[in-house]
Amino acid sequence: MHQLLKRIFGSSLGKKFIMGVSGCLLFLFVVAHLLGNLQIFLGAEVINRYGHFLQSNPELLWPARIILLLMVGLHIWAAIRLTAENRAARPVAYAHSEVVAASYASRTMFMSGLIILVFIIYHLLHFTVQVQPINFTGQSFLDFHDLQQRHDVFRMMVVGFSNVWVSGFYLLGMALLCLHLSHGVSSMFQSLGWKKKSYGVFLDKAARLIAIAVFLGYASIPLAILFGYGKEALR
Repeated sequence: MHQLLKRIFGSSLGKKFIMGVSGCLLFLFVVAHLLGNLQIFLGAEVINRYGHFLQSNPELLWPARIILLLMVGLHIWAAIRLTAENRAARPVAYAHSEVVAASYASRTMFMSGLIILVFIIYHLLHFTVQVQPINFTGQSFLDFHDLQQRHDVFRMMVVGFSNVWVSGFYLLGMALLCLHLSHGVSSMFQSLGWKKKSYGVFLDKAARLIAIAVFLGYASIPLAILFGYGKEALR
């Protein structure tokens, strides 16, 4: 087992495999999180019940959080190590640098990943930890409760996204995340050895379509709120 782990964590191929596995699990979380958030359009009762279910089952919630944090850590570590190895293998830049096949998304994966990390930290502090000074509303989300004394997730999201600057940053974060996904989903298959030349082009196009769909899904929430959805929760 020690030799196996040493081989995985010590080789470039192993690091790419770690990138692929961690990226796959993180992508599944992004989709599941989106489906959960979209329940806001089903009304306060539905989204609050969903939030209460998660908070009432710490034996499910905390292992999931720990696994996600581990996957984020491994994904970042593998990305940094692979980037460093690639630069070490080519210490002198090419005299004529021409981008032939690489997309903008693939060329900015590392930088967009770091910005996404900053966004994730803010998002967690904003809606999960619910730190009041960073929500820019002057209200404490911890005090929001519905008639059943559950945490009022619906009101929290409406109040939170009613701030145009917060929504703008959220949209920027989602745009960068989906730019990352547009290349990362396809690259994930390649890292796991599942991408073949015969259907590689299809995977690349499918990855871009999935990224667009994910962005539209996440963007629909702050945009709908900015245009008046759920305004009764502001009273």
